[in-house]
Amino acid sequence: MTKYRLGAQSLARLKGVHPQLARVVQGAIEKTKQDFMVLEGVRSKETMWEYWGKGRTAAQCRAAGVPEKYAKPGLAKVTWLNNPLGSNHRIMADGFGHAVDLCPFPVDWNDPAKFDAIAAAMFASAKELGVKIRWGADWDQDGNPRERGETDSPHFEVA
Repeated sequence: MTKYRLGAQSLARLKGVHPQLARVVQGAIEKTKQDFMVLEGVRSKETMWEYWGKGRTAAQCRAAGVPEKYAKPGLAKVTWLNNPLGSNHRIMADGFGHAVDLCPFPVDWNDPAKFDAIAAAMFASAKELGVKIRWGADWDQDGNPRERGETDSPHFEVA
């Protein structure tokens, strides 16, 4: 098996992520048969507002406490956020973000098997380290990914 390592950019994106989750990611890259990169770790308030504003009007943004400048009604609506600042990527009370987004490298959004390989490595690493995680492609944790709208294959979080 080829040994992969996280690149400098991926390591930088783990800054501020809960140390247990960061260790799981670092362990997973050593176990995987699919190279991957960290797309995002901790999100700023502005980034969360930017995502929430996609597909929403200025009035909807105002009503949710999001500055109007983030309204982008012409873009596809981000549907996974009911609360603009409710993402587990935000800094939590313990001072860390509790989520990461990972994708295959080279980037390939159209091959679910590559995301499945990352998930297998993440769960193996988490089990080895005694850390409970959840995967965005299997929110209900029933072992059947991408059913009933479970489409966030890049997303992993501390359970």
